Amino acid sequence: MMEMKKPTLITSWYEIRAEAVQARKQNLKVGLVPTMGALHEGHLSLVRTARDYCDVTIATIFVNPTQFGPHEDLNKYPRTLDDDLARLGALEVDFAYAPSKEELYPEGFSTFVEPPSVAKRFEGECRPGHFRGVTTIVLKLLNIIPAHIAFFGQKDYQQCRVIQSMAQDLNVPTLIQLCPTVRDPDGLALSSRNQYLSTAERTQALSISKSLDDAEGEVSRGQTDMRRIVDRMRNTLEAAGIEKIDYVDIADAQTLEPVAQLQNDAVALIAAHVGITRLIDNRILSHR
Repeated sequence: MMEMKKPTLITSWYEIRAEAVQARKQNLKVGLVPTMGALHEGHLSLVRTARDYCDVTIATIFVNPTQFGPHEDLNKYPRTLDDDLARLGALEVDFAYAPSKEELYPEGFSTFVEPPSVAKRFEGECRPGHFRGVTTIVLKLLNIIPAHIAFFGQKDYQQCRVIQSMAQDLNVPTLIQLCPTVRDPDGLALSSRNQYLSTAERTQALSISKSLDDAEGEVSRGQTDMRRIVDRMRNTLEAAGIEKIDYVDIADAQTLEPVAQLQNDAVALIAAHVGITRLIDNRILSHR
Protein backbone atom coordinates (compact mmCIF):
# COMPACT_ATOMS: atom_id res chain seq x y z
CA MET A 1 0.00 0.00 0.00
CA MET A 2 1.38 3.41 -0.95
CA GLU A 3 2.21 5.58 2.07
CA MET A 4 0.05 8.68 2.33
CA LYS A 5 2.03 11.84 1.73
CA LYS A 6 1.94 14.29 4.61
CA PRO A 7 2.14 18.05 4.07
CA THR A 8 5.56 19.64 4.28
CA LEU A 9 6.00 20.53 7.95
CA ILE A 10 7.58 23.93 8.59
CA THR A 11 8.30 25.45 11.99
CA SER A 12 10.08 28.71 11.15
CA TRP A 13 8.13 31.78 10.13
CA TYR A 14 10.56 32.94 7.45
CA GLU A 15 10.53 29.54 5.72
CA ILE A 16 6.73 29.35 5.49
CA ARG A 17 6.64 32.96 4.35
CA ALA A 18 9.15 32.15 1.61
CA GLU A 19 6.94 29.31 0.36
CA ALA A 20 3.86 31.57 0.24
CA VAL A 21 5.75 34.37 -1.49
CA GLN A 22 7.16 31.94 -4.06
CA ALA A 23 3.68 30.60 -4.79
CA ARG A 24 2.37 34.10 -5.36
CA LYS A 25 5.26 34.85 -7.72
CA GLN A 26 4.07 31.89 -9.76
CA ASN A 27 0.56 33.41 -9.87
CA LEU A 28 -0.81 30.67 -7.63
CA LYS A 29 -3.67 31.49 -5.26
CA VAL A 30 -2.70 30.82 -1.63
CA GLY A 31 -5.27 29.68 0.93
CA LEU A 32 -4.70 29.73 4.69
CA VAL A 33 -6.53 27.65 7.32
CA PRO A 34 -5.48 28.71 10.84
CA THR A 35 -6.14 26.06 13.52
CA MET A 36 -5.09 25.08 17.01
CA GLY A 37 -4.80 21.44 15.98
CA ALA A 38 -6.81 18.49 17.34
CA LEU A 39 -8.38 18.55 13.89
CA HIS A 40 -11.94 17.32 13.39
CA GLU A 41 -14.34 17.36 10.46
CA GLY A 42 -15.10 21.04 11.04
CA HIS A 43 -11.46 21.95 10.42
CA LEU A 44 -11.24 19.56 7.50
CA SER A 45 -14.26 21.17 5.83
CA LEU A 46 -12.31 24.45 5.89
CA VAL A 47 -9.35 22.68 4.31
CA ARG A 48 -11.55 21.22 1.57
CA THR A 49 -12.97 24.66 0.83
CA ALA A 50 -9.47 26.11 0.69
CA ARG A 51 -8.45 23.36 -1.72
CA ASP A 52 -11.47 24.14 -3.92
CA TYR A 53 -10.73 27.86 -4.05
CA CYS A 54 -6.93 27.93 -4.03
CA ASP A 55 -3.88 26.42 -5.73
CA VAL A 56 -1.73 26.16 -2.60
CA THR A 57 -3.17 25.37 0.83
CA ILE A 58 -1.38 26.13 4.11
CA ALA A 59 -2.75 24.98 7.47
CA THR A 60 -1.35 26.33 10.69
CA ILE A 61 -1.30 24.34 13.93
CA PHE A 62 -0.60 26.42 17.01
CA VAL A 63 -2.26 26.40 20.43
CA ASN A 64 -2.16 30.15 21.03
CA PRO A 65 -1.50 30.86 24.72
CA THR A 66 -2.50 34.52 24.63
CA GLN A 67 -6.17 33.77 23.95
CA PHE A 68 -6.58 31.58 27.04
CA GLY A 69 -7.54 33.05 30.40
CA PRO A 70 -5.74 32.12 33.65
CA HIS A 71 -8.33 29.48 34.58
CA GLU A 72 -9.02 28.09 31.11
CA ASP A 73 -7.91 24.83 29.51
CA LEU A 74 -4.59 25.77 27.86
CA ASN A 75 -2.61 22.96 29.48
CA LYS A 76 -5.16 20.24 28.75
CA TYR A 77 -6.02 21.45 25.26
CA PRO A 78 -5.42 18.39 23.01
CA ARG A 79 -2.21 18.35 21.01
CA THR A 80 -2.23 15.69 18.29
CA LEU A 81 0.30 16.82 15.70
CA ASP A 82 1.00 13.44 14.10
CA ASP A 83 -2.70 12.68 13.65
CA ASP A 84 -3.30 16.22 12.39
CA LEU A 85 -0.59 15.88 9.76
CA ALA A 86 -2.05 12.56 8.61
CA ARG A 87 -5.50 14.12 8.23
CA LEU A 88 -4.07 17.06 6.32
CA GLY A 89 -2.09 14.70 4.13
CA ALA A 90 -5.25 12.81 3.20
CA LEU A 91 -6.60 16.10 1.83
CA GLU A 92 -3.35 16.89 -0.01
CA VAL A 93 -2.56 20.02 1.99
CA ASP A 94 0.71 21.47 0.74
CA PHE A 95 2.20 22.92 3.91
CA ALA A 96 1.62 22.73 7.67
CA TYR A 97 3.07 25.54 9.74
CA ALA A 98 3.48 24.38 13.35
CA PRO A 99 5.68 26.86 15.20
CA SER A 100 6.79 26.70 18.81
CA LYS A 101 5.57 29.22 21.34
CA GLU A 102 9.05 30.77 21.31
CA GLU A 103 8.90 31.20 17.53
CA LEU A 104 5.84 33.46 17.72
CA TYR A 105 6.24 34.89 21.21
CA PRO A 106 9.98 35.29 21.75
CA GLU A 107 11.39 36.61 25.00
CA GLY A 108 10.53 40.28 25.38
CA PHE A 109 7.39 40.11 23.20
CA SER A 110 5.11 42.98 24.25
CA THR A 111 3.03 44.10 21.24
CA PHE A 112 -0.67 43.24 21.10
CA VAL A 113 -3.57 44.18 18.83
CA GLU A 114 -6.52 46.00 20.41
CA PRO A 115 -9.68 44.22 19.20
CA PRO A 116 -12.40 46.09 17.27
CA SER A 117 -15.71 47.16 18.81
CA VAL A 118 -17.49 43.98 17.65
CA ALA A 119 -15.41 42.13 20.27
CA LYS A 120 -16.86 43.96 23.28
CA ARG A 121 -19.96 41.88 24.00
CA PHE A 122 -20.48 38.15 24.58
CA GLU A 123 -17.08 36.42 24.52
CA GLY A 124 -15.42 39.78 25.13
CA GLU A 125 -17.29 40.12 28.41
CA CYS A 126 -17.01 36.48 29.45
CA ARG A 127 -13.35 36.02 28.54
CA PRO A 128 -11.45 39.28 29.13
CA GLY A 129 -8.33 39.46 26.99
CA HIS A 130 -9.41 36.56 24.76
CA PHE A 131 -9.90 38.58 21.61
CA ARG A 132 -6.71 40.53 22.18
CA GLY A 133 -4.93 37.20 21.88
CA VAL A 134 -6.98 36.18 18.85
CA THR A 135 -6.43 39.38 16.88
CA THR A 136 -2.73 39.39 17.74
CA ILE A 137 -2.06 35.82 16.60
CA VAL A 138 -4.21 36.10 13.48
CA LEU A 139 -2.54 39.33 12.40
CA LYS A 140 0.85 37.71 12.98
CA LEU A 141 -0.13 34.73 10.85
CA LEU A 142 -1.50 36.95 8.08
CA ASN A 143 1.72 38.97 8.13
CA ILE A 144 3.83 35.81 7.99
CA ILE A 145 1.74 34.07 5.34
CA PRO A 146 0.51 36.50 2.63
CA ALA A 147 -2.49 34.39 1.66
CA HIS A 148 -5.15 35.50 -0.79
CA ILE A 149 -7.92 33.97 1.37
CA ALA A 150 -8.04 32.82 5.00
CA PHE A 151 -10.83 30.42 5.98
CA PHE A 152 -12.64 30.44 9.33
CA GLY A 153 -15.63 28.50 10.65
CA GLN A 154 -18.98 30.06 11.50
CA LYS A 155 -19.16 28.13 14.80
CA ASP A 156 -16.91 30.84 16.22
CA TYR A 157 -19.10 33.54 14.71
CA GLN A 158 -18.01 36.45 16.88
CA GLN A 159 -14.38 35.52 16.33
CA CYS A 160 -14.98 35.62 12.57
CA ARG A 161 -16.55 39.08 12.79
CA VAL A 162 -13.68 40.27 14.99
CA ILE A 163 -11.12 39.04 12.47
CA GLN A 164 -13.03 40.49 9.52
CA SER A 165 -13.26 43.88 11.24
CA MET A 166 -9.61 43.80 12.26
CA ALA A 167 -8.54 42.97 8.70
CA GLN A 168 -10.69 45.76 7.28
CA ASP A 169 -9.59 48.34 9.84
CA LEU A 170 -5.88 47.55 9.43
CA ASN A 171 -5.97 47.18 5.61
CA VAL A 172 -4.95 43.53 5.64
CA PRO A 173 -5.05 42.42 1.96
CA THR A 174 -6.37 38.92 2.74
CA LEU A 175 -10.02 37.99 2.24
CA ILE A 176 -11.51 36.53 5.43
CA GLN A 177 -13.89 33.78 4.29
CA LEU A 178 -16.64 32.59 6.66
CA CYS A 179 -17.53 28.91 6.18
CA PRO A 180 -20.62 27.04 7.47
CA THR A 181 -20.64 25.26 10.82
CA VAL A 182 -20.21 21.49 10.55
CA ARG A 183 -22.46 19.38 12.78
CA ASP A 184 -22.80 15.77 13.79
CA PRO A 185 -25.99 14.08 12.54
CA ASP A 186 -27.65 14.81 15.89
CA GLY A 187 -27.06 18.55 15.44
CA LEU A 188 -24.18 19.13 17.86
CA ALA A 189 -21.66 21.56 16.40
CA LEU A 190 -18.24 19.95 16.03
CA SER A 191 -15.69 21.20 18.54
CA SER A 192 -12.40 19.94 19.93
CA ARG A 193 -13.98 20.31 23.37
CA ASN A 194 -16.77 17.82 22.63
CA GLN A 195 -14.41 15.01 23.60
CA TYR A 196 -14.68 16.18 27.21
CA LEU A 197 -18.43 15.40 27.30
CA SER A 198 -19.76 12.23 28.92
CA THR A 199 -22.55 10.34 27.14
CA ALA A 200 -25.18 11.97 29.37
CA GLU A 201 -23.64 15.42 28.92
CA ARG A 202 -23.59 15.04 25.17
CA THR A 203 -27.31 14.34 25.20
CA GLN A 204 -27.81 17.42 27.36
CA ALA A 205 -25.69 19.50 24.98
CA LEU A 206 -28.11 18.81 22.13
CA SER A 207 -30.44 21.37 23.71
CA ILE A 208 -28.05 24.05 22.45
CA SER A 209 -28.66 23.29 18.78
CA LYS A 210 -32.34 22.62 19.54
CA SER A 211 -32.74 26.11 21.00
CA LEU A 212 -31.20 27.54 17.83
CA ASP A 213 -33.65 25.46 15.78
CA ASP A 214 -36.42 26.97 17.92
CA ALA A 215 -35.18 30.49 17.15
CA GLU A 216 -34.98 29.82 13.43
CA GLY A 217 -38.47 28.29 13.48
CA GLU A 218 -39.94 31.30 15.28
CA VAL A 219 -38.48 33.66 12.69
CA SER A 220 -39.73 31.53 9.80
CA ARG A 221 -43.23 31.74 11.31
CA GLY A 222 -43.05 35.53 11.33
CA GLN A 223 -42.03 36.29 14.91
CA THR A 224 -40.08 39.57 15.00
CA ASP A 225 -39.93 40.16 18.78
CA MET A 226 -36.41 39.02 19.63
CA ARG A 227 -37.01 39.00 23.41
CA ARG A 228 -39.71 36.38 23.03
CA ILE A 229 -37.41 34.22 20.95
CA VAL A 230 -34.55 34.61 23.43
CA ASP A 231 -36.87 33.60 26.28
CA ARG A 232 -37.85 30.46 24.41
CA MET A 233 -34.19 29.62 23.72
CA ARG A 234 -33.31 30.01 27.40
CA ASN A 235 -36.28 27.86 28.43
CA THR A 236 -35.10 25.09 26.11
CA LEU A 237 -31.64 25.12 27.69
CA GLU A 238 -32.96 25.20 31.24
CA ALA A 239 -35.44 22.41 30.55
CA ALA A 240 -32.47 20.22 29.58
CA GLY A 241 -30.86 20.93 32.95
CA ILE A 242 -28.25 23.41 31.76
CA GLU A 243 -27.80 25.72 34.73
CA LYS A 244 -24.75 27.81 33.85
CA ILE A 245 -25.49 29.97 30.80
CA ASP A 246 -22.97 32.67 30.01
CA TYR A 247 -25.24 34.22 27.41
CA VAL A 248 -28.16 33.48 25.12
CA ASP A 249 -29.08 36.40 22.93
CA ILE A 250 -29.84 37.71 19.45
CA ALA A 251 -27.75 40.47 17.93
CA ASP A 252 -27.23 42.29 14.66
CA ALA A 253 -25.26 39.96 12.38
CA GLN A 254 -22.69 42.63 11.51
CA THR A 255 -22.24 44.77 14.61
CA LEU A 256 -23.36 42.26 17.30
CA GLU A 257 -25.29 45.10 18.92
CA PRO A 258 -28.65 44.30 20.59
CA VAL A 259 -31.69 43.72 18.39
CA ALA A 260 -35.25 44.20 19.64
CA GLN A 261 -37.09 43.68 16.35
CA LEU A 262 -35.83 41.69 13.37
CA GLN A 263 -35.24 44.24 10.60
CA ASN A 264 -31.90 43.07 9.21
CA ASP A 265 -30.05 39.75 9.38
CA ALA A 266 -29.38 38.79 12.98
CA VAL A 267 -27.48 36.05 14.77
CA ALA A 268 -28.60 33.96 17.73
CA LEU A 269 -25.66 33.23 20.03
CA ILE A 270 -25.26 30.82 22.94
CA ALA A 271 -22.47 30.05 25.39
CA ALA A 272 -23.31 27.50 28.06
CA HIS A 273 -21.58 25.03 30.35
CA VAL A 274 -22.43 21.35 30.11
CA GLY A 275 -20.71 19.72 33.05
CA ILE A 276 -17.26 21.32 33.11
CA THR A 277 -17.24 21.91 29.35
CA ARG A 278 -18.05 25.32 27.90
CA LEU A 279 -19.74 25.15 24.50
CA ILE A 280 -20.69 27.89 22.05
CA ASP A 281 -22.96 27.85 19.02
CA ASN A 282 -24.93 30.24 16.83
CA ARG A 283 -27.40 30.51 13.99
CA ILE A 284 -27.92 33.22 11.39
CA LEU A 285 -31.51 34.47 11.37
CA SER A 286 -32.26 35.82 7.92
CA HIS A 287 -34.55 38.78 7.48
CA ARG A 288 -36.76 38.19 4.47
